[in-house]
Amino acid sequence: MVKITFRSDRCKGCGLCVSACPKKLLVLDRERINAQGHHTAAITDMAACVGCASCATVCPDCVIRIEKE
Repeated sequence: MVKITFRSDRCKGCGLCVSACPKKLLVLDRERINAQGHHTAAITDMAACVGCASCATVCPDCVIRIEKE
């Protein structure tokens, strides 16, 4: 099982993680806005994530944390 967490307070909504996800599981959440005024990254289906960490690798602000159980 893989768990992904986002430091939404640091996310600037650049979308690099969304583009990098090979399973197309990440989106910019249009319902949430952080204190900086950005739509933040979110995962649509945690169970489908394979934990490849492509999203975390491309994130320029180290917002994404991948934990494998």
